[in-house]
Amino acid sequence: MIRALEQLQKTIGGVLVGKEALVENIMIALICRGHILMEDVPGTGKTMLAKALAKSIKGTFRRIQFTPDILPSDITGINFFNPKTQQFETRPGPVMTHILLADEINRATPRAQSSLLEVMEERQVTIEGRTLPVPKPFIVIATQNPIESSGTFALPEAQMDRFFMRLHTGYPSLAEEKRMIRLYREQDPLEHLEPVFTLETILELQAKVREIRLDESVEDYLLRIIQATRTHEWTASGVSPRGTLALMRGAQARAFLNSRDYVVPEDIKAVAPYILPHRLVLSMDGELHTTKEKLIADLLDKVDVPVESGARRQ
Repeated sequence: MIRALEQLQKTIGGVLVGKEALVENIMIALICRGHILMEDVPGTGKTMLAKALAKSIKGTFRRIQFTPDILPSDITGINFFNPKTQQFETRPGPVMTHILLADEINRATPRAQSSLLEVMEERQVTIEGRTLPVPKPFIVIATQNPIESSGTFALPEAQMDRFFMRLHTGYPSLAEEKRMIRLYREQDPLEHLEPVFTLETILELQAKVREIRLDESVEDYLLRIIQATRTHEWTASGVSPRGTLALMRGAQARAFLNSRDYVVPEDIKAVAPYILPHRLVLSMDGELHTTKEKLIADLLDKVDVPVESGARRQ
């Protein structure tokens, strides 16, 4: 199973040159059933990443281009009257897919953005009182341009908290970009990408990763980090209990990817920078003195790391 996951990482990495760390985090989110917020300038591979992930797991892919005039029904679906049958029928929206790309999500109005709240949390949509489950697995990959603010609507804290991870693609290095142009010169690797997993296997992995153990000392370490975000003088609002569970799941997934059946503090420290910062709300003084990312980095340096972990407990 671990070798298959490594092959999946390699397959997606063959499409996205030089993004090994990013692909690893995508894998962690996938086996944790987590949604992803991608923040970066256009053209850095966000759409290609979503397509590559869908093809690798033999899943369906749908893309929604968020604009100011998009309606909630354009996302979740509608009930309409069919004159031929003289009956009302349900037409599900593009959320009925395995991998949903919510492109430029911050260009939609808050009303349209909120239409994703139910489906992201409960994996279901309600259309005119009728509740429909979405396919399994289901992951939202949302994108937004962090530089451009004209004509955008900032995501509310409640929606930010529903994203398991916030990731950045970033520009490739000179060597990586040279590899990219040589790779894409004569063909598109995405067209030749073959599935590595079936959807059923992904569901099995999502269940198996929950079996990864956390020693009590590691649990306490994780909780001390969370508590520190809530009591820090520069935070107006710390990490929510949903964030606590996300950090635990992310650490379990990283341990699983590293062929361990227990979590060590290094797993928590590795995933925390991607799971915690976007869940914070800084105070006015905090915004003057630091950033969310730097605050989490400082807390990870200050919180005492347990000497022993579940590695010794069998």
